[in-house]
Amino acid sequence: MMNAPVKTIALIAHDGKKPEMVSFVLRNKIKLEGLKLYATGTTGGHIAKEGFEVTRLLSGPKGGDAQIAALVATGDVDAVFFFRDPLDRHPHEPDVQMLLRVCDVHNVALATNPLTAQLIIDGIQYQEDEHDA
Repeated sequence: MMNAPVKTIALIAHDGKKPEMVSFVLRNKIKLEGLKLYATGTTGGHIAKEGFEVTRLLSGPKGGDAQIAALVATGDVDAVFFFRDPLDRHPHEPDVQMLLRVCDVHNVALATNPLTAQLIIDGIQYQEDEHDA
């Protein structure tokens, strides 16, 4: 039987949502262990401190969001979790619009909040369980 390709998730969070992203990955530690994780620099640093293996890209303001978009465009990312703060966005923080457009063009799931991200994680887990059956 052939092994399913490893699913890849890219993580990015506005400054005010970084703690929420860390809480999310900790709650889903077991589900995330079998996945490849990319993250923007600062978000990835917080996640790595919690013991996760994560490929860190540039920070969002320095182009990390563009690097994630490129990974989506080349088919190297299966889902993007961009926890954004719609009420307290700072000018230096990346905007979701570019990532949203690229994800829509390439039919890649994009979650902007923990509930949607949870549904995607659960869906990936379900797909893997079905594949292993």
